Amino acid sequence: MRIVACLNGDRRPGSHPALPISVGQLVEDARTAVAAGATELHIHPHDATGAQSLEPQVLTPLLLELRAVLPKTPISVTTSLSAEPDAWRRFDMVQRWGELPDSATVNLHEPGSVEIARLLIDRRVGVEAGLWSVDAARILAASGLVSGFTHVLVEPEGATAGEALGNAERIDAVLDHAEIELPRLLHGKDDTVWAVLDTAIASGRDVRIGLEDTLTGPEGEEVESNAALVEMAVARMAAMA
Repeated sequence: MRIVACLNGDRRPGSHPALPISVGQLVEDARTAVAAGATELHIHPHDATGAQSLEPQVLTPLLLELRAVLPKTPISVTTSLSAEPDAWRRFDMVQRWGELPDSATVNLHEPGSVEIARLLIDRRVGVEAGLWSVDAARILAASGLVSGFTHVLVEPEGATAGEALGNAERIDAVLDHAEIELPRLLHGKDDTVWAVLDTAIASGRDVRIGLEDTLTGPEGEEVESNAALVEMAVARMAAMA
């Protein structure tokens, strides 16, 4: 089972005392998260101002530093429009990437998602389909690119755990109907994280955890770090085994 540590996401600097933003912070956080049990990393690169960036000059040094410390750990990066709101600028940036990540997530509900997925596939980067909704699952099914994707991230929208899990079931139904057999990772956001994580573990799915998805533990307590979140997830997996 994959345990993906999602280290920072689109959270603003200062939203948590341990949120990693700089290259140095991300490298150290990645090291401790892997030591705690994470098998893969998912990262949103940030520039010197603390803003998200997909520029090659931001991504390349980050990947080089991470691979120097964790040469065997797969690294995924975002292509979210939260990092670059202009879909055409995003395409240009990804096209100019020199050092390539092992994989990249593509949110299929976003404008230009199919084009960015095709570009990544052509560049031999693994592509993870981010599915927030039933419509996004339908876009994946109709894209003609399913064979080029490596994984599906079922990231169900919902204000409550019940709403999120119900949405996840509907997304799964679309994938099943389309006979999409890609490995599926299931994760929640903020208030839905722990219930969705437990459901993913119980169903034998890949999981992810980190400060991108939640700043609190299962009882609502503030957590110390990404490594602490990974440790909590690993403990829950052991308890449910």
